[in-house]
Amino acid sequence: MTHQPIRSSIDSALRTIDIEMRAVDALKSRIDEDFAEAVSILAAANGRVIVSGMGKSGHIGSKIAATLASTGTPAQFVHPAEACHGDMGMITQSDAALLMSNSGTTSEVTALLPMLKRLGIPIIAMTGNPDSLLATAADIHLNISVDEEACPHDLAPTASTTANLVMGDALAVALLEHKGFTAEDFAFTHPGGALGRRLLTRVSDLQVTGADIPQVAPSTSLADALMVISAKGLGMSTVTDDNNALLGIFTDGDLRRVLEQGHDLNKTEVGSVMSHGAKTIDSDALAAEAVKRMESDGISALVVTDKTGAVTGVIHLLALLRAGIV
Repeated sequence: MTHQPIRSSIDSALRTIDIEMRAVDALKSRIDEDFAEAVSILAAANGRVIVSGMGKSGHIGSKIAATLASTGTPAQFVHPAEACHGDMGMITQSDAALLMSNSGTTSEVTALLPMLKRLGIPIIAMTGNPDSLLATAADIHLNISVDEEACPHDLAPTASTTANLVMGDALAVALLEHKGFTAEDFAFTHPGGALGRRLLTRVSDLQVTGADIPQVAPSTSLADALMVISAKGLGMSTVTDDNNALLGIFTDGDLRRVLEQGHDLNKTEVGSVMSHGAKTIDSDALAAEAVKRMESDGISALVVTDKTGAVTGVIHLLALLRAGIV
């Protein structure tokens, strides 16, 4: 038997990407009033969004449920076959349902319809067939149909599952914005790893305070100020008045400058050569914000002050590095 030349792997991959890109692009025209109503319905649910689908749609559904849950919309994936054998007990009258089936006729999924209707919960369907049983039985239908699958036999779910996933992400992000879900809310649902550290750690968690703050009066000699800087190990010292108000800072860079100018370390007061306009930050600010400011200003430390301008601490780049914020 003579075989036809096989398309190169590169050509095959490019064709797949082109088909899936077209499938995603086609979704734009379907983001309409029905989509907005679906967002409102899911946002209004007092319970959870119950996501269900069979086969590849089920795998996509699991991911969408996880995305919803991590972005402020409580959600749970329920396998449709298991639901018919006891897991319906996971679903309550306070929930909303998000059902997925490309054909809209998957028996395990459509079998849930009578039970969900009996509970009286709203049903959002994602299918590729607006005339299917699932689409017509749902309160809202979101069309995820595709012109063709990337599979050369137009059989294996590829472009259709990509469209399903993207529509689910669009729902999740629209719900996120509808609810006013913030970066701090996101941090609460992602407490582990680098992301959680960046979003949960505050300046107050890493700053030096009390006796560890490098601090001198403006009348302090440069020699004595250098002793303080050396002892505290932050490469700088705050300069404060009798009320602890920040007047300026004196850094290693300032030291090089005064030495080049020939100042007498024992006779020169630090207040006469300190740098004014020190960069400050509030103790409640996120540590990630401290990193951003340090990078922007090309500095390695920020003075922490309260609302009155009094010094309450210092946060140094090394502390941020040790905490894994950078």
